[in-house]
Amino acid sequence: QVQLVESGGGLVQPGGSLRLSCAASGFTLSDYAMSWYRQAPGKERELVAHITQAGDTTHSADSVKGRFTISRDNAKNTVYLQMNSLKPEDTAVYYCNAERVSGRTSRMYWGQGTQVTVSS
Repeated sequence: QVQLVESGGGLVQPGGSLRLSCAASGFTLSDYAMSWYRQAPGKERELVAHITQAGDTTHSADSVKGRFTISRDNAKNTVYLQMNSLKPEDTAVYYCNAERVSGRTSRMYWGQGTQVTVSS
């Protein structure tokens, strides 16, 4: 079974840190570009951070630049999102995404999401 499972979410005070993990099973993560998305109530799902299949290039949304870092450990079939200096506006469900494009075909997988709540 192909599956992505996020973990590491929870309740944290403003200024705190969390590290989210996304573990893949049923496929090889190193073949995929990986992204973290988030969605808050009443808002559209937005891209938070992206890392290329090769792992040599990353991109972060302006709202999280300097605070969030995406990384991958292909040996563990896992991608991470380190979140520092968290703000209440970071509160959302965070989703892991894996995508592979080969020729005219593409393949994409989504995790179920993990809740991050930043509140005092």
